Amino acid sequence: MNLVERFLKYVSFDTQSSEEGQGCPSTPKQMVFAQYLKDELTALGLEDITLDEHGYLFATLPANTEWDVPTVGFIAHMDTSPDCSGRDVKPRIVEKYDGGDIVLCAEEQIVTSPSRFPELLDHVGEDLIVTDGHTLLGADDKAGIAEIVQAVVYLKSHPEIPHGRIRIGFNPDEEIGMGAHLFDVERFGCEWAYTMDGSETGELEFENFNAASARIVIKGLNVHPGYAKGKMLNACRVAAEFMAAMPADETPETTEGYEGFYHLTGMKGSVEEAALSYIIRDHDRAKFEARKQFVSELASRLQAKYPTGSVTAEISDQYYNMREKVEDKMHIIDIATRAIEAAGMPCRIKAIRGGTDGAQLSFKGLPCPNIFAGGLNFHGRNEFVPVQSMEKAMMTVVKIAELTALKYK
Repeated sequence: MNLVERFLKYVSFDTQSSEEGQGCPSTPKQMVFAQYLKDELTALGLEDITLDEHGYLFATLPANTEWDVPTVGFIAHMDTSPDCSGRDVKPRIVEKYDGGDIVLCAEEQIVTSPSRFPELLDHVGEDLIVTDGHTLLGADDKAGIAEIVQAVVYLKSHPEIPHGRIRIGFNPDEEIGMGAHLFDVERFGCEWAYTMDGSETGELEFENFNAASARIVIKGLNVHPGYAKGKMLNACRVAAEFMAAMPADETPETTEGYEGFYHLTGMKGSVEEAALSYIIRDHDRAKFEARKQFVSELASRLQAKYPTGSVTAEISDQYYNMREKVEDKMHIIDIATRAIEAAGMPCRIKAIRGGTDGAQLSFKGLPCPNIFAGGLNFHGRNEFVPVQSMEKAMMTVVKIAELTALKYK
């Protein structure tokens, strides 16, 4: 089975995670895919293969060197986003893409166009795997899984390439922020690792947002509207006042690069009670703490303004910027940089405007930068992945293994 065949097989599994799910994995169907992968890794002759009750699958490719080499890991997640269906994915390959519109479903006029997705034009002449417009594709992160497995196949078939002990880790529930929570770093047994969960070819990331969630709960007082003067406290109106006081130019749609934001992700309510859900993001730790403080103080000001009701802010940290844990171990970035270049492309180091399992793993003691997997437009029907990008990602894994071995010879 080659890389493309492997990827197409993987996306046939529906592995959508769910924030409403109980336990880990959040959906039983992720375990179906995990068992398939376990059987595949067994057939490939890997060792120390374990699949626990939570859906964490680990395996080992033994070293072929006569000298000591640090154990390096490669990690990818099995789940797909809850934002778009991953059931009955019907992929097809657009060979030698010509730069025009790609009609995903003619009947429903679903099109992926470079006028809306200009990144398509960076891949003219390449072979693009796309959807039929009714589901996401699942390159996030089944491309990463396929690339890691194919790299292992490549290393086994090229024994002349030196490599140390390689550990593979596939986990559930990354898309709902839970992928690293039950990841047993000690059992995984690596000095460092890389998640294969990035996007465009050549990207290498070791900075990400500091992240928190905030839930604003407003409790009002409902009175018959005909007799409400001086008595009613409309929770929805207080919620609107809270939203209006938030910085209008610090949202996802108005920021880029290292700029942080507040993102309203949900709202519901009645006169009696309303709730707002936000996520808070910033690369800078001090600014991140200031953002949380601003939200808390705004809730307190409204509470003081409306003492007959209740305005509370429940703020919970989610993850932190992995740079804190990586910047004193820059040799792992140097190895990845040289591996990407050796695989035939320039390395582009950038900050993640989001999170990654690697961030949480870094704070659990496993430094874990993120490497591109090649897919684009994740979490939606316009997702696609160039075959050539997947091939380069696979070779990047191979080169990291080789360069690590040579560095310690």
